[in-house]
Amino acid sequence: MNIKIICIGKLKEKYWKDAVTEYSKRISGYAKVSITELKEVKLPNNPSEADEKNVIKKEGHEILSCVNQNDYIIALAIEGKNLNSLELAEKIEELALKGISDIIFIIGGSLGLSDEVIKRADFKLSFSRMTFPHQMMRVILLEQIYRSFKIIRNESYHK
Repeated sequence: MNIKIICIGKLKEKYWKDAVTEYSKRISGYAKVSITELKEVKLPNNPSEADEKNVIKKEGHEILSCVNQNDYIIALAIEGKNLNSLELAEKIEELALKGISDIIFIIGGSLGLSDEVIKRADFKLSFSRMTFPHQMMRVILLEQIYRSFKIIRNESYHK
């Protein structure tokens, strides 16, 4: 299975980079994982609503340019379905059993995802109704993907 994470923004702090490296290494025993970091579109000072919509649209266009027709897209979105760890593992296993080998998780920027990205998504996943920094969300997502593979393989992992 190929797991790809497309996200807006780069990790700057060493502790985020270290956590991403660690979980990516752990996942590599189960699946190929890659991360595509897209440049954050800068907002002007005192942005208008139109400025914000323009940023979301531009970032959405960049995200969709990284997606192929047959990729299974899971968009991280507050309005998505809230799953527990077991349910996420079941979802990943179900996709594998259906022969879906390319899963892309999408993490938007600080303003969220464009309507076009949400419409393209095959599944919308919510980790919480709260908003998290995209750097933290990347680490949480990778940990949950790793946990999913441990659950699928019936391997022990701390709770």
